[in-house]
Amino acid sequence: MTQHPTTEERRPANDGPKAAARNRAALIAAAREVYAEHGLNAPLSRIARRAGVGQGVLYRHFPDRAAVANAVLEENVREVEQAAAAAGTTLAGVLGVLTWHLTESAAFIGLLHADRTGGRTDDRTGGVHAHASALSERVERSLRGHLKDGHRLGASGDLMLAVAMVSGAVTGPTREERERRALTAWRLLGVEVGAVRPFAG
Repeated sequence: MTQHPTTEERRPANDGPKAAARNRAALIAAAREVYAEHGLNAPLSRIARRAGVGQGVLYRHFPDRAAVANAVLEENVREVEQAAAAAGTTLAGVLGVLTWHLTESAAFIGLLHADRTGGRTDDRTGGVHAHASALSERVERSLRGHLKDGHRLGASGDLMLAVAMVSGAVTGPTREERERRALTAWRLLGVEVGAVRPFAG
């Protein structure tokens, strides 16, 4: 009986330098999947195995755990920043873009739960969590720039606590279900959210 490789064992052919771009894309896609299943602490060996490459290939593209996290999460954060910088945008509009990314990326949810307390972390996970925390702070700056005086989330810490609460509610087997739960959470917090969609430029 023919045995087909599992997702964890995908092995695309390695045809040398010409495969570099394909290998990098495969590693990023694999990292998104692995982070969604196992969180930001997942071992890099699992990501390499999922992508079907050796760990040496992974390290040629990404020298450390923080570099992998950055490659996976930078796009999410950049779109939130672009939405916040767009002319005429509102907090509700930026929250709509943020919520779309929450429903699309479990890794992004993990980012928004990054430990920002400065507490001690072990050598294996400290770098990635420090980097995730820096990305999370960029998200907070993008949102806080649109908070009006007297907004219910204006108090110190309330904004990202609300985001973390909503992201904790984003569960379900389909993107539609995750969006429904996210919008319900925002409504219960009394926060207006615009259209849930990626930033269109």
